Amino acid sequence: MTQIENHPKGLYLLFFTEMWERFSYYGMRALLVLYMIQNLMFSNQKAGDIYGLYTGFVYLTPLIGGYIADRLLGQRRCISIGAFLMCAGLFMLTSGKVDLFLPALFVMILANGFFKANISSVLGLLYEDKPEKKDSAYTIFYMGINLGAFFSPLICGTIAYKFGFQYGFAAAGVGMLIGLITYKLFENKLLGTCGLNPIKKEKITDKSEKKIVTKREREKIHALLILMGFTIVFWTCYEQAGCSLTMFAEFSTNRWFFGHTIPAGYFQSLNPLFIIILAPLASVLWTKLGEKKLEPTSVEKFTIALGLMSVAYIVMAFAGDLSTHNWVSPMWLVSAYFIMTVAELCLSPIGLSLVSKLAPKQFISVLMGLWFLSSFFGNIFAGFWGGKYGSISTEVLFLTLAMISLISAVCLAFLIPKLKKILGRT
Repeated sequence: MTQIENHPKGLYLLFFTEMWERFSYYGMRALLVLYMIQNLMFSNQKAGDIYGLYTGFVYLTPLIGGYIADRLLGQRRCISIGAFLMCAGLFMLTSGKVDLFLPALFVMILANGFFKANISSVLGLLYEDKPEKKDSAYTIFYMGINLGAFFSPLICGTIAYKFGFQYGFAAAGVGMLIGLITYKLFENKLLGTCGLNPIKKEKITDKSEKKIVTKREREKIHALLILMGFTIVFWTCYEQAGCSLTMFAEFSTNRWFFGHTIPAGYFQSLNPLFIIILAPLASVLWTKLGEKKLEPTSVEKFTIALGLMSVAYIVMAFAGDLSTHNWVSPMWLVSAYFIMTVAELCLSPIGLSLVSKLAPKQFISVLMGLWFLSSFFGNIFAGFWGGKYGSISTEVLFLTLAMISLISAVCLAFLIPKLKKILGRT
């Protein structure tokens, strides 16, 4: 298992802060589509479009938040602002008022802009002198994300099922409030000056340093942008978890268990549960393969991730075909989520680590925000495809997603030699 004791104590604080932020996000996300359909009486397509726009813009605003952090406020202040705004947006949802629904989503979009890229950047800055530990650190950090994501659908989903959606949103808000208080109590002690101040360009006095990025750095950034294009496809498929896969759980899956109906949102806890189980194993696997010089490069891991995502949706296409005749076993969703989780471990934490390694220091938060831009487009497309649920057969919907992912994997495989020349064994 990963040797956590060899990591800076600041990792623990960032781990728990991110855990509570993800608790709030995924707790709300597990309820969002069904809330719009069942309480606000939106159509599947409208709910899917709003879901896609919301989850998309959540990943667009970190680009702006990263710039503000690098140039004006510093990462740490932006994290505090983001956590506070997240609390505000979630508690706005508890009012149950339709006219506050979209403003609440807007506030939470701004919150993520300040929070998301900057907490990942601070983690990277903690390891400036220990680059060899970054993949391990980001894998541990990723476990924090998924620990929050595991409990939130269970807790928020149960509360919403028993007492109403507003109470589920309130539970998510309380989780974020705990994260904010914890962060403010310990940030100075455990993080020191790391990420506290914005980067001052005027400090660069040597003429050779005035060149913002070198030619080699530009080549690596261009390679990173190519990989971001492929991750759009990955997130388009992955983010069906809160949209078409949730609707499949609600309307096509047998959820009767020992006299009780399992809330559809519970299935969204499968992915983070599998992450918690598999992430330490993945960390050990990469380390062992690295010692033998057999570890796949980041590009190869991305290709594997896209291929596995295609397999997951082929499984769901079979489930979709069976669902036209009867309720289907929940094991179809369990199997698909397991495969998607393995795919995710080959891409998401590796991508965060890759950005941290390749980004010039003066642009680390901006490039981290740019990395999340691929999630913006992926979520927009996820909402579009998720909104098709019910208007086309589930078999066709899932098979289409499988083919898109498979074609992307094949295209990226052809680019591996070229990208490896630029990135090396990164």
